[in-house]
Amino acid sequence: MNLVEVNISSIKLGQPLPFELRTERGVLLAHKGYVIQSRGEFMQWTARGITVCVDMDASDDRQRAYMGKLHDMVRSERTLGEIQNVKIAPDDLFTSNVRPEKPDRPDWVALQSRANGLLRDVQGEDFLGRLDRLYQELREALQHHPDATLLALNHLAATETRMYSATHAMVVYVVCSLAAREVLQWPQELDEALGKAALTMNISMTALQDQLAQQTQALTAAQIEAIELHAQRSFAQLLALGVTDENWLLAVRHHHDRAPGPLAGKTLPLRLARLLQRADMFTSRLAPRVSRAPMSTSAAMQGCYFDEEQQVDEAGAALIKAVGVYSPGLYVRLISNELAVVIQRGKNTSTPRVAVLVNRDGLPAGTMMLRDTALPQYKIAASVPQRDVKVQVPLDRLLTLV
Repeated sequence: MNLVEVNISSIKLGQPLPFELRTERGVLLAHKGYVIQSRGEFMQWTARGITVCVDMDASDDRQRAYMGKLHDMVRSERTLGEIQNVKIAPDDLFTSNVRPEKPDRPDWVALQSRANGLLRDVQGEDFLGRLDRLYQELREALQHHPDATLLALNHLAATETRMYSATHAMVVYVVCSLAAREVLQWPQELDEALGKAALTMNISMTALQDQLAQQTQALTAAQIEAIELHAQRSFAQLLALGVTDENWLLAVRHHHDRAPGPLAGKTLPLRLARLLQRADMFTSRLAPRVSRAPMSTSAAMQGCYFDEEQQVDEAGAALIKAVGVYSPGLYVRLISNELAVVIQRGKNTSTPRVAVLVNRDGLPAGTMMLRDTALPQYKIAASVPQRDVKVQVPLDRLLTLV
């Protein structure tokens, strides 16, 4: 055997393994064709000190991977020297040169942790480069799996408050991007400025936001000041980091402005800022804190839909239309007395597709039956806070329903 350690992050979840996985001593861990459904299976091995390896001599798949890598290098016009010296790495065994129609969904828990680490270390090496990679990964997930992306981030926001700031930033980007693209019909080239502004609007108070999500005491004077000044401070930090995109910078600078009125009457950066302000307010009201339960969906929606002058807010209305009154990842009770989780948006903003977690008798559902809430017998009666849901379903399992 020619056993070589493999980077487990290169192994695709939910797809048959192209090779056997073995320990460094050759003990079989998983046979060829076995489907690994979650990263938790890897964690069980690594927790026991096992190094995951593949046998590089086990199949002619290695040669096919090698030829695929050569083909990709030729197409990308690499030099003859680079092509001549190409070597096949064990991770390449899990990467085909035949690309699927849709990319794999992210490992959302890992992505949440990475976003948290990034936003807590603004002065770290290559911050802007790492931010760009985070943005690109989120954008790709949203383009190909919009409902799954909403479900995953809303689920994480409700279940892991210790990384509130990073999760909130990602949620704000996702809902703003959907509203900009699907409702407001903004050009696609604005998405990067909108996305990076959403991800960085609170970089000057990331640690404080996480602290406040856990805090039960009243705000101190210093905390109130930090909140009031954070838009300007985040703007200044981005300037110091070398950001030159005016739309990005000014959207961050003004994302807490209270500026009602039609979007057409605003400059481009202020349009972005208004959409961010509405999304920031809407999603924060739906997120739980240690000290309080989230607002009801109807109350949060009304606060977003109407502006400071009690007129319909164009940006807020676009957000509601894009993500729905009941967004994927939120919990609802049906008139059938079943408790369900929203998994997909519907044709109407108030009629999503849901999966039943608790049946009408109050017992956990053995199989999560899908319901179309547009049908009269499954109409939504009310939203339900996540903390009142006694049945906990792993995110990986929920995502299989989308």
